[in-house]
Amino acid sequence: MPRRTIRLRRPVGTRGSHRGTQPKVVALGGGAGLSASLTALRRITGDLTAVVTVADDGGSSGRLRDELGVLPPGDLRKALAALCGDDDWGRTWAEVVQHRFVSRGDLHDHAVGNLLIVALWEQLGDHVQALDLVGKLLGAHGRVLPMSAVPLELQALVRGHDPERPDEVSTVRGQATVALTRGEVLQVHLVPHDPPAVTEAVRAVLDADWVVLGPGSWFSSVIPHLLVPDLLDALTQTKARKVLSLNLAPQPGETEGFSPQRHLDVLARHAPKLAFDVVLADEDAVPDRDSLCQAAERLGATAQLSPVAAAGGASQGEGSGAGAARHDPELLAAAYDRIFRMHGRIGPWR
Repeated sequence: MPRRTIRLRRPVGTRGSHRGTQPKVVALGGGAGLSASLTALRRITGDLTAVVTVADDGGSSGRLRDELGVLPPGDLRKALAALCGDDDWGRTWAEVVQHRFVSRGDLHDHAVGNLLIVALWEQLGDHVQALDLVGKLLGAHGRVLPMSAVPLELQALVRGHDPERPDEVSTVRGQATVALTRGEVLQVHLVPHDPPAVTEAVRAVLDADWVVLGPGSWFSSVIPHLLVPDLLDALTQTKARKVLSLNLAPQPGETEGFSPQRHLDVLARHAPKLAFDVVLADEDAVPDRDSLCQAAERLGATAQLSPVAAAGGASQGEGSGAGAARHDPELLAAAYDRIFRMHGRIGPWR
Protein backbone atom coordinates (compact mmCIF):
# COMPACT_ATOMS: atom_id res chain seq x y z
CA MET A 1 0.00 0.00 0.00
CA PRO A 2 1.50 3.39 -1.00
CA ARG A 3 2.32 5.69 1.87
CA ARG A 4 0.72 9.09 2.16
CA THR A 5 2.58 12.11 3.42
CA ILE A 6 0.17 14.20 5.43
CA ARG A 7 1.02 17.51 7.01
CA LEU A 8 -1.17 17.78 10.04
CA ARG A 9 -1.79 20.94 11.92
CA ARG A 10 -3.75 20.71 15.11
CA PRO A 11 -6.89 22.84 14.76
CA VAL A 12 -7.10 25.79 17.09
CA GLY A 13 -10.37 26.71 18.77
CA THR A 14 -12.53 24.26 16.86
CA ARG A 15 -14.54 23.03 19.82
CA GLY A 16 -17.13 25.65 20.63
CA SER A 17 -15.47 28.25 18.39
CA HIS A 18 -18.88 29.77 17.54
CA ARG A 19 -20.26 29.87 21.05
CA GLY A 20 -21.98 33.09 21.82
CA THR A 21 -23.61 33.33 18.39
CA GLN A 22 -25.04 29.87 17.76
CA PRO A 23 -27.71 27.69 19.35
CA LYS A 24 -26.84 25.08 21.93
CA VAL A 25 -27.92 21.79 20.32
CA VAL A 26 -28.14 18.25 21.69
CA ALA A 27 -28.49 15.37 19.22
CA LEU A 28 -29.60 11.92 20.36
CA GLY A 29 -29.35 8.61 18.53
CA GLY A 30 -26.75 6.11 17.43
CA GLY A 31 -24.99 4.60 14.46
CA ALA A 32 -25.05 6.02 10.95
CA GLY A 33 -28.20 8.05 11.55
CA LEU A 34 -26.71 10.05 14.41
CA SER A 35 -23.49 10.47 12.42
CA ALA A 36 -25.49 12.03 9.58
CA SER A 37 -27.17 14.45 11.96
CA LEU A 38 -23.90 15.42 13.66
CA THR A 39 -22.08 15.93 10.36
CA ALA A 40 -24.82 18.39 9.40
CA LEU A 41 -25.23 20.11 12.77
CA ARG A 42 -21.53 20.84 13.25
CA ARG A 43 -21.77 23.02 10.13
CA ILE A 44 -24.25 25.38 11.78
CA THR A 45 -23.36 25.45 15.48
CA GLY A 46 -20.23 25.35 17.58
CA ASP A 47 -22.12 24.25 20.68
CA LEU A 48 -23.09 20.65 19.97
CA THR A 49 -23.47 17.61 22.23
CA ALA A 50 -24.18 14.05 21.09
CA VAL A 51 -25.95 11.68 23.47
CA VAL A 52 -25.40 8.15 22.24
CA THR A 53 -27.15 4.84 22.86
CA VAL A 54 -25.08 2.11 24.56
CA ALA A 55 -27.01 -1.08 23.81
CA ASP A 56 -24.91 -2.36 20.89
CA ASP A 57 -23.92 -6.01 21.25
CA GLY A 58 -22.59 -6.87 17.79
CA GLY A 59 -19.24 -6.74 16.01
CA SER A 60 -16.18 -5.20 17.61
CA SER A 61 -18.27 -3.43 20.25
CA GLY A 62 -20.00 -6.63 21.28
CA ARG A 63 -16.71 -8.50 21.58
CA LEU A 64 -15.15 -5.80 23.75
CA ARG A 65 -18.30 -5.60 25.84
CA ASP A 66 -18.34 -9.37 26.42
CA GLU A 67 -14.62 -9.67 27.12
CA LEU A 68 -14.05 -6.56 29.25
CA GLY A 69 -17.50 -5.69 30.61
CA VAL A 70 -17.30 -2.16 29.19
CA LEU A 71 -19.83 0.05 27.46
CA PRO A 72 -20.02 -0.75 23.74
CA PRO A 73 -17.79 1.95 22.19
CA GLY A 74 -18.80 1.66 18.53
CA ASP A 75 -21.60 4.24 18.30
CA LEU A 76 -19.58 6.62 20.49
CA ARG A 77 -16.65 6.24 18.08
CA LYS A 78 -18.87 6.95 15.07
CA ALA A 79 -20.20 10.09 16.71
CA LEU A 80 -16.68 11.34 17.44
CA ALA A 81 -15.64 10.67 13.84
CA ALA A 82 -18.69 12.58 12.57
CA LEU A 83 -17.65 15.59 14.66
CA CYS A 84 -14.19 15.72 13.08
CA GLY A 85 -13.58 18.73 10.86
CA ASP A 86 -13.16 18.84 7.10
CA ASP A 87 -9.49 19.87 7.25
CA ASP A 88 -6.52 17.49 6.99
CA TRP A 89 -6.43 16.97 10.76
CA GLY A 90 -10.09 16.11 11.02
CA ARG A 91 -10.27 13.90 7.93
CA THR A 92 -7.17 11.96 8.92
CA TRP A 93 -8.28 11.31 12.49
CA ALA A 94 -11.76 10.36 11.32
CA GLU A 95 -10.20 7.74 9.05
CA VAL A 96 -7.87 6.50 11.81
CA VAL A 97 -10.55 5.98 14.46
CA GLN A 98 -12.84 4.30 11.90
CA HIS A 99 -10.05 2.03 10.57
CA ARG A 100 -10.66 -1.69 11.11
CA PHE A 101 -7.93 -4.31 11.27
CA VAL A 102 -8.04 -7.17 8.82
CA SER A 103 -6.29 -10.29 10.06
CA ARG A 104 -6.69 -13.96 10.83
CA GLY A 105 -6.30 -13.32 14.54
CA ASP A 106 -8.14 -11.76 17.44
CA LEU A 107 -7.70 -8.21 16.14
CA HIS A 108 -9.78 -8.91 13.04
CA ASP A 109 -12.54 -6.34 12.52
CA HIS A 110 -11.71 -4.35 15.65
CA ALA A 111 -11.90 -0.59 15.04
CA VAL A 112 -8.94 1.50 16.18
CA GLY A 113 -11.24 4.03 17.82
CA ASN A 114 -12.97 1.33 19.85
CA LEU A 115 -9.64 0.20 21.30
CA LEU A 116 -8.56 3.78 21.99
CA ILE A 117 -11.79 4.62 23.82
CA VAL A 118 -11.74 1.45 25.93
CA ALA A 119 -8.04 1.97 26.78
CA LEU A 120 -8.80 5.45 28.08
CA TRP A 121 -11.78 4.18 30.05
CA GLU A 122 -9.49 1.72 31.77
CA GLN A 123 -6.76 4.32 32.32
CA LEU A 124 -9.00 7.09 33.62
CA GLY A 125 -11.90 5.17 35.12
CA ASP A 126 -14.31 7.83 33.88
CA HIS A 127 -16.44 7.47 30.74
CA VAL A 128 -17.07 11.16 30.22
CA GLN A 129 -13.53 12.32 30.90
CA ALA A 130 -12.14 9.72 28.50
CA LEU A 131 -14.53 10.68 25.68
CA ASP A 132 -13.74 14.36 26.21
CA LEU A 133 -10.04 13.52 25.89
CA VAL A 134 -10.58 11.62 22.64
CA GLY A 135 -12.65 14.53 21.34
CA LYS A 136 -9.82 16.93 22.19
CA LEU A 137 -7.30 14.73 20.38
CA LEU A 138 -9.49 14.60 17.28
CA GLY A 139 -10.33 18.30 17.35
CA ALA A 140 -14.00 17.30 17.50
CA HIS A 141 -16.54 20.06 16.87
CA GLY A 142 -18.66 19.08 19.85
CA ARG A 143 -18.95 16.69 22.76
CA VAL A 144 -19.94 13.01 22.86
CA LEU A 145 -21.66 11.44 25.87
CA PRO A 146 -23.16 7.99 26.51
CA MET A 147 -26.83 8.04 27.48
CA SER A 148 -26.10 5.66 30.39
CA ALA A 149 -22.96 4.59 32.23
CA VAL A 150 -23.94 0.91 32.28
CA PRO A 151 -24.07 -1.49 29.32
CA LEU A 152 -27.68 -2.06 28.31
CA GLU A 153 -29.44 -4.98 26.69
CA LEU A 154 -32.19 -4.21 24.22
CA GLN A 155 -35.15 -6.59 24.23
CA ALA A 156 -38.14 -6.54 21.92
CA LEU A 157 -41.54 -8.16 21.70
CA VAL A 158 -41.72 -9.41 18.12
CA ARG A 159 -44.57 -11.04 16.28
CA GLY A 160 -43.40 -13.63 13.76
CA HIS A 161 -39.70 -13.59 14.61
CA ASP A 162 -39.81 -17.30 13.76
CA PRO A 163 -41.09 -17.41 10.15
CA GLU A 164 -42.67 -20.79 10.82
CA ARG A 165 -44.83 -19.24 13.57
CA PRO A 166 -45.99 -15.93 12.06
CA ASP A 167 -48.59 -15.19 14.76
CA GLU A 168 -46.44 -16.00 17.77
CA VAL A 169 -45.15 -13.10 19.90
CA SER A 170 -41.74 -13.77 21.39
CA THR A 171 -39.01 -11.87 23.21
CA VAL A 172 -35.96 -11.13 21.08
CA ARG A 173 -32.78 -10.17 22.92
CA GLY A 174 -29.90 -8.02 21.73
CA GLN A 175 -29.70 -4.92 19.57
CA ALA A 176 -28.10 -6.73 16.64
CA THR A 177 -30.84 -9.37 16.62
CA VAL A 178 -33.65 -6.85 16.99
CA ALA A 179 -32.30 -4.78 14.11
CA LEU A 180 -32.37 -7.77 11.76
CA THR A 181 -35.57 -9.47 12.84
CA ARG A 182 -37.93 -10.54 10.07
CA GLY A 183 -40.91 -10.18 12.36
CA GLU A 184 -42.97 -7.18 13.42
CA VAL A 185 -41.46 -5.31 16.37
CA LEU A 186 -44.28 -4.40 18.75
CA GLN A 187 -42.38 -2.89 21.65
CA VAL A 188 -38.84 -2.56 22.98
CA HIS A 189 -37.45 -2.21 26.48
CA LEU A 190 -34.06 -2.10 28.17
CA VAL A 191 -32.43 -4.37 30.71
CA PRO A 192 -31.99 -3.11 33.35
CA HIS A 193 -35.45 -1.55 33.08
CA ASP A 194 -34.54 1.72 34.84
CA PRO A 195 -30.92 2.38 33.84
CA PRO A 196 -29.22 5.46 35.27
CA ALA A 197 -28.66 8.30 32.85
CA VAL A 198 -25.28 10.00 32.59
CA THR A 199 -25.60 13.22 34.59
CA GLU A 200 -23.88 15.33 31.95
CA ALA A 201 -26.33 14.07 29.31
CA VAL A 202 -29.34 15.06 31.41
CA ARG A 203 -27.81 18.45 32.10
CA ALA A 204 -27.10 19.00 28.40
CA VAL A 205 -30.72 18.29 27.45
CA LEU A 206 -32.08 20.60 30.15
CA ASP A 207 -29.71 23.39 29.11
CA ALA A 208 -30.21 23.09 25.34
CA ASP A 209 -31.88 25.48 22.93
CA TRP A 210 -32.71 22.64 20.52
CA VAL A 211 -32.84 18.86 20.86
CA VAL A 212 -32.67 16.65 17.76
CA LEU A 213 -33.77 13.00 17.96
CA GLY A 214 -33.02 10.74 14.99
CA PRO A 215 -32.55 9.71 12.28
CA GLY A 216 -31.38 6.15 12.85
CA SER A 217 -32.52 2.59 13.48
CA TRP A 218 -35.88 3.37 15.04
CA PHE A 219 -36.23 0.62 17.63
CA SER A 220 -32.55 0.02 18.33
CA SER A 221 -30.99 3.53 18.21
CA VAL A 222 -33.73 6.17 18.52
CA ILE A 223 -36.41 4.87 20.90
CA PRO A 224 -33.90 3.51 23.51
CA HIS A 225 -33.21 7.10 24.63
CA LEU A 226 -36.84 7.34 25.70
CA LEU A 227 -36.47 4.23 27.89
CA VAL A 228 -33.95 5.81 30.27
CA PRO A 229 -36.22 7.41 32.91
CA ASP A 230 -34.05 10.41 33.85
CA LEU A 231 -33.33 11.17 30.21
CA LEU A 232 -37.00 10.97 29.27
CA ASP A 233 -37.85 13.27 32.19
CA ALA A 234 -35.26 15.76 30.94
CA LEU A 235 -36.66 15.60 27.40
CA THR A 236 -40.14 16.21 28.75
CA GLN A 237 -39.16 19.06 31.08
CA THR A 238 -36.59 20.92 28.97
CA LYS A 239 -37.50 24.33 27.58
CA ALA A 240 -35.57 23.43 24.42
CA ARG A 241 -37.50 22.98 21.21
CA LYS A 242 -37.39 19.48 19.80
CA VAL A 243 -36.94 18.12 16.27
CA LEU A 244 -37.73 14.53 15.32
CA SER A 245 -35.71 13.68 12.21
CA LEU A 246 -37.07 10.78 10.16
CA ASN A 247 -35.18 8.21 8.14
CA LEU A 248 -35.10 8.32 4.38
CA ALA A 249 -36.94 5.01 4.15
CA PRO A 250 -37.95 2.01 6.27
CA GLN A 251 -35.04 -0.11 7.48
CA PRO A 252 -35.01 -3.69 6.25
CA GLY A 253 -35.70 -5.78 9.32
CA GLU A 254 -37.02 -3.79 12.25
CA THR A 255 -39.16 -1.23 10.37
CA GLU A 256 -39.83 -3.11 7.13
CA GLY A 257 -42.96 -1.67 5.47
CA PHE A 258 -43.34 1.24 7.92
CA SER A 259 -44.81 4.49 6.62
CA PRO A 260 -43.30 7.74 7.92
CA GLN A 261 -46.35 8.30 10.12
CA ARG A 262 -46.11 4.82 11.61
CA HIS A 263 -42.62 5.72 12.87
CA LEU A 264 -44.23 8.56 14.81
CA ASP A 265 -47.02 6.39 16.18
CA VAL A 266 -44.71 3.69 17.58
CA LEU A 267 -42.47 6.34 19.16
CA ALA A 268 -45.53 7.88 20.81
CA ARG A 269 -46.51 4.49 22.25
CA HIS A 270 -43.15 4.28 23.99
CA ALA A 271 -43.23 7.88 25.31
CA PRO A 272 -46.85 9.11 25.23
CA LYS A 273 -46.13 12.32 27.16
CA LEU A 274 -43.26 13.49 24.99
CA ALA A 275 -44.05 16.29 22.56
CA PHE A 276 -42.05 17.68 19.64
CA ASP A 277 -42.05 20.97 17.78
CA VAL A 278 -40.97 19.83 14.32
CA VAL A 279 -40.90 16.54 12.43
CA LEU A 280 -38.33 16.68 9.62
CA ALA A 281 -38.65 14.34 6.62
CA ASP A 282 -37.25 14.14 3.12
CA GLU A 283 -39.87 15.47 0.72
CA ASP A 284 -39.47 12.51 -1.68
CA ALA A 285 -39.81 9.93 1.11
CA VAL A 286 -43.35 10.91 2.12
CA PRO A 287 -46.04 9.45 -0.16
CA ASP A 288 -48.93 10.66 2.02
CA ARG A 289 -48.22 14.15 3.32
CA ASP A 290 -51.59 14.62 4.96
CA SER A 291 -51.19 11.48 7.08
CA LEU A 292 -47.71 12.54 8.17
CA CYS A 293 -48.94 16.01 9.09
CA GLN A 294 -51.74 14.49 11.16
CA ALA A 295 -49.32 12.15 12.94
CA ALA A 296 -46.99 15.08 13.63
CA GLU A 297 -49.88 17.07 15.08
CA ARG A 298 -50.57 14.23 17.52
CA LEU A 299 -47.04 14.82 18.82
CA GLY A 300 -47.67 18.56 19.04
CA ALA A 301 -45.44 19.17 16.04
CA THR A 302 -45.56 20.54 12.53
CA ALA A 303 -44.14 18.52 9.62
CA GLN A 304 -41.25 20.07 7.70
CA LEU A 305 -40.60 18.44 4.31
CA SER A 306 -37.23 19.31 2.81
CA PRO A 307 -34.83 17.78 0.28
CA VAL A 308 -32.21 16.16 2.55
CA ALA A 309 -31.23 12.94 0.71
CA ALA A 310 -27.93 12.57 -1.11
CA ALA A 311 -28.09 12.00 -4.86
CA GLY A 312 -29.25 8.50 -5.72
CA GLY A 313 -32.63 8.43 -4.01
CA ALA A 314 -33.95 7.02 -0.76
CA SER A 315 -33.91 3.29 -1.31
CA GLN A 316 -32.93 2.35 2.23
CA GLY A 317 -32.55 4.07 5.56
CA GLU A 318 -29.57 4.79 7.78
CA GLY A 319 -28.23 1.76 9.52
CA SER A 320 -29.32 -0.69 6.86
CA GLY A 321 -25.88 -1.45 5.55
CA ALA A 322 -23.94 -1.11 2.32
CA GLY A 323 -25.74 0.67 -0.47
CA ALA A 324 -28.11 2.45 1.89
CA ALA A 325 -29.29 5.93 0.97
CA ARG A 326 -27.67 8.70 2.99
CA HIS A 327 -28.56 12.18 4.06
CA ASP A 328 -26.62 14.89 2.27
CA PRO A 329 -24.73 16.81 4.98
CA GLU A 330 -25.14 20.22 3.33
CA LEU A 331 -28.84 19.73 2.57
CA LEU A 332 -29.52 18.39 6.07
CA ALA A 333 -27.60 21.30 7.60
CA ALA A 334 -29.65 23.73 5.56
CA ALA A 335 -32.88 22.06 6.71
CA TYR A 336 -31.87 22.24 10.37
CA ASP A 337 -30.80 25.85 9.96
CA ARG A 338 -34.17 26.78 8.41
CA ILE A 339 -36.00 25.05 11.25
CA PHE A 340 -33.95 26.82 13.91
CA ARG A 341 -34.60 30.19 12.26
CA MET A 342 -38.26 29.67 11.32
CA HIS A 343 -39.33 28.47 14.74
CA GLY A 344 -37.65 31.21 16.68
CA ARG A 345 -35.38 31.20 19.67
CA ILE A 346 -36.06 30.17 23.22
CA GLY A 347 -33.68 32.92 24.30
CA PRO A 348 -30.47 34.59 23.12
CA TRP A 349 -28.09 32.07 21.63
CA ARG A 350 -25.33 31.50 24.11
